[in-house]
Amino acid sequence: MTARAFISGCKSLALSGEERAFFRDADPWGLIVFGRNIESREQIRTLCDEFREAVGRADAPVLIDQEGGRVQRIRPPLCAAHPAAARYGALYAAEPESGLEAARIGAELLARELSEIGITVDCLPVLDLPVEGMTQAIGDRAYADEADAVIALGRAVIEGALAGGVLPVIKHMPGHGRATVDSHYHLPRVSADRATLEASDFRPFAALADAPLGMTGHIVFEAIDPDRPGTLSPVVIQDIIRGHIGFDGLLMTDDLSMKALSGSVGASAAAALAAGCDIALHCNGDMGEMLEVAAAAPRLEGRSADRAGRALSRLAPSGEVDMAALAEARDRLLAGAVA
Repeated sequence: MTARAFISGCKSLALSGEERAFFRDADPWGLIVFGRNIESREQIRTLCDEFREAVGRADAPVLIDQEGGRVQRIRPPLCAAHPAAARYGALYAAEPESGLEAARIGAELLARELSEIGITVDCLPVLDLPVEGMTQAIGDRAYADEADAVIALGRAVIEGALAGGVLPVIKHMPGHGRATVDSHYHLPRVSADRATLEASDFRPFAALADAPLGMTGHIVFEAIDPDRPGTLSPVVIQDIIRGHIGFDGLLMTDDLSMKALSGSVGASAAAALAAGCDIALHCNGDMGEMLEVAAAAPRLEGRSADRAGRALSRLAPSGEVDMAALAEARDRLLAGAVA
């Protein structure tokens, strides 16, 4: 029997008896961890093992947002400090080949650190194109503000993550760079016409549509669906993400507990899955909300199950490397841009 079509968070450093029973019975496809779930490398590994034991699947994905810069859930001394995406973009602007190599190595370093402690999915790269004057919710998490640069750097990051034994997630589809407010707290609305969006914002996602996993953005595109945010919009998901962009990987929502979405999380999960998302993502670890999402999530089946299987099939052991030498090579490239 396949897992249910949702990913859940948990409250603390170890699973409570209630959480263990919930995961056993509800059988989410994956677990996502945050800073509240992190104390030591050994503890993280144990938490991952507890989750996989509860759902009875040794390959059950464990996810994290570990981009580098200000979005880095695991921090020193448990792992290295990693630069924000914009650092690679700055190097790429000056020396394209060095920028691509640094970004690839940086992603591999992140992935190897995560793989060592049982985490198998990293929610990066951010493929959004920031527009001047928009919210800093994206900011230096973006690699560049020009599509060709984001495409090249995004490809390097995807390759590095896979080489390091972790699955990457392209986000936030079909583009979050024009948001004037932070979707963690408010619902952004974008007024740009479709032609403009296709010529810019959508391009990185279309170029990297062969990625194994993708994440939607909670944002209204008035020229496409003025009534519903992309996560809940059949038009955005079917016509834009699946159609124009051509993404046929496993599509998950952004966190359903973000304030951009109104109504209950259960209703949002049901609407997102009905609109064409494969997986509902719920992060805050609130058991009442987790039960709502689980009730709305069917078993993965059909094309969604196929996409999930294809994604997991791209997860491969990374082999041994000299991590210190890799980090030195990346840092030397980045230092060259400063010099």
